[in-house]
Amino acid sequence: MSKLPLATPEEVAEYMRKPVRTLEQWRYRGKGPRFVKVGRDVRYRWEDVDAYLNRPEQTAA
Repeated sequence: MSKLPLATPEEVAEYMRKPVRTLEQWRYRGKGPRFVKVGRDVRYRWEDVDAYLNRPEQTAA
């Protein structure tokens, strides 16, 4: 279990240099880093954010 606290969408957006709205759209579309729901709140595990950012680049066919 990670000892790091869960990140808020605002923290992740700042870290990724993306608007919070982009994260909202990604969640709706099933894209972006994995997230968890804590009650009604959306939270991110930092290891999931880093895994998303470090994924292999995909190219269009």
